[in-house]
Amino acid sequence: MKKNMKKVLALGLTMTAACGMLTGCGDKKDDTYEIGICQLVQHPALDSATEGFKAALTEKLGDKVKFDEQNAQGDPVTCATIANSFVSNSVDLIMANATAALQSAAAATADIPILGTSVTDYATALDIDNWTGTVGNNISGTSDLAPLDQQAAMLKELFPDAKNVGLLYCSAEPNSQYQVDIIKGHLEGMGYTCEYFSFVDSNDIAAVVNGAVAAADVIYVPTDNTVANNTEVINNICQPAGVPIVAGEAGICSGCGVATLSIDYYDLGYTTGQMAYEILVNDADVKTMAVKFAPEATKMYNPTLCDALGVKIPEGYSAIE
Repeated sequence: MKKNMKKVLALGLTMTAACGMLTGCGDKKDDTYEIGICQLVQHPALDSATEGFKAALTEKLGDKVKFDEQNAQGDPVTCATIANSFVSNSVDLIMANATAALQSAAAATADIPILGTSVTDYATALDIDNWTGTVGNNISGTSDLAPLDQQAAMLKELFPDAKNVGLLYCSAEPNSQYQVDIIKGHLEGMGYTCEYFSFVDSNDIAAVVNGAVAAADVIYVPTDNTVANNTEVINNICQPAGVPIVAGEAGICSGCGVATLSIDYYDLGYTTGQMAYEILVNDADVKTMAVKFAPEATKMYNPTLCDALGVKIPEGYSAIE
Protein backbone atom coordinates (compact mmCIF):
# COMPACT_ATOMS: atom_id res chain seq x y z
CA MET A 1 0.00 0.00 0.00
CA LYS A 2 2.78 2.44 0.91
CA LYS A 3 4.55 1.52 -2.31
CA ASN A 4 1.41 2.34 -4.34
CA MET A 5 0.95 5.64 -2.50
CA LYS A 6 4.51 6.64 -3.34
CA LYS A 7 3.84 5.91 -7.00
CA VAL A 8 0.68 8.04 -6.94
CA LEU A 9 2.49 10.90 -5.21
CA ALA A 10 5.38 10.73 -7.65
CA LEU A 11 2.99 10.73 -10.62
CA GLY A 12 1.13 13.74 -9.23
CA LEU A 13 4.34 15.72 -8.78
CA THR A 14 5.47 14.84 -12.29
CA MET A 15 2.14 15.99 -13.78
CA THR A 16 2.26 19.23 -11.79
CA ALA A 17 5.76 20.00 -13.04
CA ALA A 18 4.78 19.20 -16.61
CA CYS A 19 1.67 21.35 -16.36
CA GLY A 20 3.79 24.29 -15.22
CA MET A 21 5.81 24.00 -18.42
CA LEU A 22 2.76 23.97 -20.68
CA THR A 23 1.01 27.22 -21.43
CA GLY A 24 -2.30 25.40 -21.73
CA CYS A 25 -2.19 24.35 -18.07
CA GLY A 26 -1.14 27.71 -16.66
CA ASP A 27 -3.05 30.95 -16.35
CA LYS A 28 -1.47 34.20 -17.48
CA LYS A 29 -3.25 35.90 -14.59
CA ASP A 30 -0.56 34.53 -12.31
CA ASP A 31 2.25 36.12 -14.32
CA THR A 32 3.53 39.65 -14.77
CA TYR A 33 2.45 41.61 -17.82
CA GLU A 34 5.01 43.86 -19.49
CA ILE A 35 3.49 46.95 -21.14
CA GLY A 36 5.47 49.32 -23.34
CA ILE A 37 4.19 52.92 -23.33
CA CYS A 38 5.41 55.27 -26.05
CA GLN A 39 4.25 58.86 -25.57
CA LEU A 40 5.10 61.35 -28.31
CA VAL A 41 5.67 64.40 -26.14
CA GLN A 42 5.08 65.65 -22.62
CA HIS A 43 2.10 67.94 -22.21
CA PRO A 44 -1.00 67.85 -19.97
CA ALA A 45 -3.40 66.05 -22.33
CA LEU A 46 -1.06 63.20 -23.23
CA ASP A 47 0.24 62.97 -19.66
CA SER A 48 -3.34 62.57 -18.41
CA ALA A 49 -4.08 59.85 -20.95
CA THR A 50 -1.01 57.89 -19.87
CA GLU A 51 -1.93 58.23 -16.21
CA GLY A 52 -5.47 57.04 -16.86
CA PHE A 53 -4.20 54.05 -18.81
CA LYS A 54 -1.83 53.02 -16.03
CA ALA A 55 -4.47 53.54 -13.35
CA ALA A 56 -6.99 51.26 -15.07
CA LEU A 57 -4.51 48.39 -15.35
CA THR A 58 -2.99 48.88 -11.90
CA GLU A 59 -6.43 48.79 -10.30
CA LYS A 60 -7.07 45.42 -11.94
CA LEU A 61 -3.63 43.83 -11.80
CA GLY A 62 -1.70 45.53 -9.01
CA ASP A 63 1.97 44.59 -9.06
CA LYS A 64 1.36 42.01 -11.80
CA VAL A 65 1.65 44.74 -14.44
CA LYS A 66 4.93 46.49 -15.22
CA PHE A 67 5.23 49.58 -17.40
CA ASP A 68 8.17 50.56 -19.57
CA GLU A 69 7.17 54.20 -20.04
CA GLN A 70 9.18 56.24 -22.55
CA ASN A 71 8.72 59.73 -23.97
CA ALA A 72 9.93 60.63 -27.46
CA GLN A 73 10.19 64.36 -26.66
CA GLY A 74 8.27 65.23 -29.80
CA ASP A 75 10.53 63.34 -32.21
CA PRO A 76 8.84 60.73 -34.48
CA VAL A 77 12.23 59.11 -35.14
CA THR A 78 12.61 58.51 -31.41
CA CYS A 79 9.10 57.00 -31.41
CA ALA A 80 10.33 54.43 -33.92
CA THR A 81 13.37 53.63 -31.79
CA ILE A 82 11.19 53.18 -28.72
CA ALA A 83 8.68 50.96 -30.53
CA ASN A 84 11.44 48.75 -31.92
CA SER A 85 12.90 48.36 -28.43
CA PHE A 86 9.53 47.18 -27.15
CA VAL A 87 9.41 44.57 -29.89
CA SER A 88 12.96 43.42 -29.07
CA ASN A 89 11.95 43.07 -25.43
CA SER A 90 8.83 41.06 -26.37
CA VAL A 91 6.42 43.18 -24.35
CA ASP A 92 2.89 41.85 -23.99
CA LEU A 93 1.22 45.01 -25.31
CA ILE A 94 2.19 48.45 -26.63
CA MET A 95 0.27 51.59 -25.72
CA ALA A 96 0.96 54.33 -28.28
CA ASN A 97 0.04 57.80 -27.05
CA ALA A 98 -0.51 60.16 -30.03
CA THR A 99 -0.52 59.61 -33.77
CA ALA A 100 3.23 59.49 -34.43
CA ALA A 101 3.65 56.94 -31.65
CA LEU A 102 0.87 54.80 -33.14
CA GLN A 103 2.38 54.97 -36.62
CA SER A 104 5.78 53.91 -35.29
CA ALA A 105 4.33 51.01 -33.32
CA ALA A 106 2.35 49.86 -36.35
CA ALA A 107 5.53 49.85 -38.43
CA ALA A 108 7.44 47.96 -35.74
CA THR A 109 5.17 44.93 -35.25
CA ALA A 110 2.21 43.11 -36.75
CA ASP A 111 2.05 40.62 -33.88
CA ILE A 112 2.13 42.42 -30.52
CA PRO A 113 -1.24 44.02 -29.65
CA ILE A 114 -1.15 47.81 -30.00
CA LEU A 115 -3.62 50.23 -28.42
CA GLY A 116 -3.51 53.87 -29.41
CA THR A 117 -4.84 56.78 -27.42
CA SER A 118 -5.00 60.54 -28.07
CA VAL A 119 -5.29 59.66 -31.76
CA THR A 120 -7.90 61.72 -33.57
CA ASP A 121 -8.67 59.66 -36.66
CA TYR A 122 -7.29 56.14 -37.11
CA ALA A 123 -8.15 56.03 -40.80
CA THR A 124 -6.02 59.11 -41.44
CA ALA A 125 -3.22 58.00 -39.13
CA LEU A 126 -2.96 54.51 -40.64
CA ASP A 127 -3.97 55.36 -44.22
CA ILE A 128 -7.10 53.19 -44.18
CA ASP A 129 -9.71 53.45 -46.92
CA ASN A 130 -13.38 52.63 -46.30
CA TRP A 131 -13.14 53.02 -42.55
CA THR A 132 -15.64 50.87 -40.63
CA GLY A 133 -14.58 51.63 -37.06
CA THR A 134 -12.21 48.67 -36.69
CA VAL A 135 -8.58 48.62 -37.86
CA GLY A 136 -8.72 44.86 -38.46
CA ASN A 137 -5.18 43.88 -37.49
CA ASN A 138 -3.23 44.04 -34.23
CA ILE A 139 -4.31 47.64 -33.57
CA SER A 140 -7.23 49.30 -31.79
CA GLY A 141 -7.56 52.02 -29.16
CA THR A 142 -9.35 55.26 -28.36
CA SER A 143 -9.90 58.49 -30.27
CA ASP A 144 -9.70 62.01 -28.82
CA LEU A 145 -11.88 63.49 -31.55
CA ALA A 146 -14.29 65.99 -30.05
CA PRO A 147 -17.45 66.91 -31.99
CA LEU A 148 -16.08 69.38 -34.54
CA ASP A 149 -19.52 70.63 -35.53
CA GLN A 150 -20.15 71.53 -31.88
CA GLN A 151 -16.77 73.25 -31.63
CA ALA A 152 -17.71 75.35 -34.66
CA ALA A 153 -21.07 76.16 -33.05
CA MET A 154 -19.26 77.19 -29.87
CA LEU A 155 -17.02 79.58 -31.82
CA LYS A 156 -20.16 81.06 -33.39
CA GLU A 157 -21.76 81.41 -29.96
CA LEU A 158 -18.77 83.30 -28.57
CA PHE A 159 -17.81 85.36 -31.63
CA PRO A 160 -20.93 85.89 -33.76
CA ASP A 161 -19.63 89.16 -35.22
CA ALA A 162 -16.22 87.83 -36.30
CA LYS A 163 -15.58 87.56 -40.03
CA ASN A 164 -12.23 85.84 -40.48
CA VAL A 165 -11.10 82.67 -38.69
CA GLY A 166 -7.48 81.59 -38.81
CA LEU A 167 -6.89 77.83 -38.66
CA LEU A 168 -3.56 77.36 -36.89
CA TYR A 169 -1.96 73.90 -36.89
CA CYS A 170 1.13 71.80 -37.56
CA SER A 171 1.08 70.43 -41.12
CA ALA A 172 3.35 67.54 -40.06
CA GLU A 173 0.52 66.12 -37.93
CA PRO A 174 -2.03 64.44 -40.24
CA ASN A 175 -4.75 64.39 -37.61
CA SER A 176 -4.46 68.15 -37.20
CA GLN A 177 -4.97 68.57 -40.95
CA TYR A 178 -8.01 66.31 -40.71
CA GLN A 179 -9.56 68.45 -37.98
CA VAL A 180 -9.04 71.83 -39.61
CA ASP A 181 -10.37 70.53 -42.93
CA ILE A 182 -13.57 69.33 -41.26
CA ILE A 183 -14.17 72.38 -39.09
CA LYS A 184 -13.44 74.70 -42.03
CA GLY A 185 -16.50 73.30 -43.76
CA HIS A 186 -18.66 73.84 -40.70
CA LEU A 187 -17.43 77.41 -40.17
CA GLU A 188 -17.79 78.40 -43.81
CA GLY A 189 -21.34 77.05 -43.69
CA MET A 190 -21.94 79.55 -40.86
CA GLY A 191 -20.67 82.43 -42.99
CA TYR A 192 -17.07 82.75 -41.79
CA THR A 193 -14.08 83.18 -44.07
CA CYS A 194 -11.38 80.69 -43.08
CA GLU A 195 -7.67 80.72 -43.85
CA TYR A 196 -5.07 78.06 -43.11
CA PHE A 197 -1.97 79.02 -41.12
CA SER A 198 0.26 75.96 -40.94
CA PHE A 199 3.77 75.44 -39.63
CA VAL A 200 6.09 72.48 -40.07
CA ASP A 201 7.60 72.45 -36.59
CA SER A 202 8.20 74.68 -33.59
CA ASN A 203 10.90 76.65 -35.40
CA ASP A 204 8.41 78.54 -37.57
CA ILE A 205 5.51 78.88 -35.13
CA ALA A 206 6.20 82.52 -34.22
CA ALA A 207 6.30 83.69 -37.84
CA VAL A 208 3.12 81.81 -38.73
CA VAL A 209 1.24 83.05 -35.65
CA ASN A 210 2.20 86.63 -36.45
CA GLY A 211 0.68 86.14 -39.88
CA ALA A 212 -2.47 84.69 -38.35
CA VAL A 213 -3.08 87.55 -35.91
CA ALA A 214 -2.66 90.05 -38.73
CA ALA A 215 -5.37 88.37 -40.81
CA ALA A 216 -7.85 86.80 -38.38
CA ASP A 217 -10.47 88.05 -35.94
CA VAL A 218 -10.34 84.74 -34.04
CA ILE A 219 -8.07 81.70 -34.30
CA TYR A 220 -9.00 78.03 -34.04
CA VAL A 221 -6.41 75.41 -33.08
CA PRO A 222 -7.19 71.66 -33.11
CA THR A 223 -5.83 68.96 -30.80
CA ASP A 224 -2.30 69.47 -32.05
CA ASN A 225 0.74 68.19 -30.14
CA THR A 226 3.13 70.84 -31.45
CA VAL A 227 0.70 73.60 -30.50
CA ALA A 228 0.24 72.00 -27.07
CA ASN A 229 3.99 72.08 -26.53
CA ASN A 230 4.28 75.75 -27.55
CA THR A 231 1.26 77.48 -26.01
CA GLU A 232 3.40 80.11 -24.28
CA VAL A 233 4.96 81.21 -27.57
CA ILE A 234 1.53 81.43 -29.19
CA ASN A 235 -0.07 83.29 -26.29
CA ASN A 236 2.76 85.81 -26.16
CA ILE A 237 1.80 86.85 -29.68
CA CYS A 238 -1.98 86.47 -29.68
CA GLN A 239 -2.83 88.05 -26.33
CA PRO A 240 -1.04 91.39 -26.94
CA ALA A 241 -2.62 91.48 -30.40
CA GLY A 242 -6.07 90.98 -28.87
CA VAL A 243 -6.87 87.92 -31.00
CA PRO A 244 -8.67 85.16 -29.07
CA ILE A 245 -8.10 81.44 -29.64
CA VAL A 246 -10.71 78.69 -29.52
CA ALA A 247 -8.87 75.45 -28.75
CA GLY A 248 -9.50 71.80 -29.48
CA GLU A 249 -8.77 70.64 -25.93
CA ALA A 250 -8.42 71.90 -22.37
CA GLY A 251 -4.62 71.67 -22.09
CA ILE A 252 -4.10 73.97 -25.05
CA CYS A 253 -6.87 76.25 -23.85
CA SER A 254 -5.25 76.66 -20.45
CA GLY A 255 -2.09 77.89 -22.15
CA CYS A 256 -3.33 80.13 -24.94
CA GLY A 257 -7.09 79.77 -25.49
CA VAL A 258 -10.22 81.44 -24.23
CA ALA A 259 -12.57 78.47 -24.62
CA THR A 260 -12.77 74.85 -25.68
CA LEU A 261 -15.12 71.94 -26.10
CA SER A 262 -12.85 69.26 -24.67
CA ILE A 263 -12.89 65.60 -23.77
CA ASP A 264 -11.28 64.28 -20.57
CA TYR A 265 -7.95 62.70 -21.51
CA TYR A 266 -7.59 60.84 -18.21
CA ASP A 267 -10.90 59.11 -18.87
CA LEU A 268 -9.80 58.39 -22.43
CA GLY A 269 -6.61 56.74 -21.21
CA TYR A 270 -8.57 54.85 -18.57
CA THR A 271 -10.83 53.40 -21.26
CA THR A 272 -7.72 52.36 -23.19
CA GLY A 273 -6.45 50.60 -20.07
CA GLN A 274 -9.72 48.72 -19.75
CA MET A 275 -9.34 47.56 -23.34
CA ALA A 276 -5.80 46.40 -22.56
CA TYR A 277 -7.07 44.36 -19.62
CA GLU A 278 -9.57 42.60 -21.85
CA ILE A 279 -6.83 41.71 -24.33
CA LEU A 280 -4.27 40.59 -21.76
CA VAL A 281 -6.45 38.75 -19.26
CA ASN A 282 -9.67 37.82 -21.03
CA ASP A 283 -8.14 37.02 -24.43
CA ALA A 284 -10.18 39.64 -26.30
CA ASP A 285 -9.18 39.78 -29.97
CA VAL A 286 -7.72 43.19 -30.75
CA LYS A 287 -8.52 42.62 -34.43
CA THR A 288 -12.23 42.83 -33.73
CA MET A 289 -12.15 45.63 -31.14
CA ALA A 290 -13.74 48.83 -32.44
CA VAL A 291 -12.00 52.12 -31.75
CA LYS A 292 -13.72 53.85 -28.84
CA PHE A 293 -14.52 57.52 -28.33
CA ALA A 294 -14.89 59.73 -25.28
CA PRO A 295 -18.50 59.59 -24.06
CA GLU A 296 -18.86 63.35 -23.75
CA ALA A 297 -17.17 66.71 -24.26
CA THR A 298 -17.36 69.67 -21.90
CA LYS A 299 -17.51 73.39 -22.63
CA MET A 300 -14.67 75.06 -20.72
CA TYR A 301 -13.11 78.51 -20.56
CA ASN A 302 -9.88 80.14 -19.42
CA PRO A 303 -10.87 82.87 -16.92
CA THR A 304 -7.52 84.67 -17.06
CA LEU A 305 -7.44 85.07 -20.84
CA CYS A 306 -11.15 85.82 -21.08
CA ASP A 307 -10.70 88.69 -18.62
CA ALA A 308 -7.60 89.95 -20.41
CA LEU A 309 -9.31 89.95 -23.81
CA GLY A 310 -12.75 91.03 -22.62
CA VAL A 311 -14.45 87.84 -23.80
CA LYS A 312 -17.86 87.30 -22.20
CA ILE A 313 -18.64 83.66 -21.49
CA PRO A 314 -22.29 82.59 -21.36
CA GLU A 315 -23.71 80.09 -18.89
CA GLY A 316 -22.92 76.44 -19.35
CA TYR A 317 -19.11 76.69 -19.41
CA SER A 318 -16.82 75.32 -16.70
CA ALA A 319 -13.74 77.28 -15.66
CA ILE A 320 -10.35 75.67 -16.30
CA GLU A 321 -8.52 75.65 -12.99
